[in-house]
Amino acid sequence: MNCPKCGLPEELCVCEEMTREAQRIRVRSDRRKYGKMVTIVDGLDEVDTQKIAKDLRQKLACGGTVRDERIELQGNHVSKIKDILMDMGFSEEMIDLNL
Repeated sequence: MNCPKCGLPEELCVCEEMTREAQRIRVRSDRRKYGKMVTIVDGLDEVDTQKIAKDLRQKLACGGTVRDERIELQGNHVSKIKDILMDMGFSEEMIDLNL
């Protein structure tokens, strides 16, 4: 079976890797109700945000969810998240941190 985007066989398809390198990702923290801190990862388009959210929750040992194509993680993880996203294949220059 061939990939509908690039036409290559699915085992040779590099569409998702190329998409990951071209993403402009914004990471910020926000204070929610009752003073709870939440880390928001925004700008993930055309990738499996559910899978990325699951990996982030496991590596950061926290809870979280996906809402409107953005990932919300419980707690303030802005300082740790850049290294984890780079390990997942995202480009370092394309990750913006709002500390």
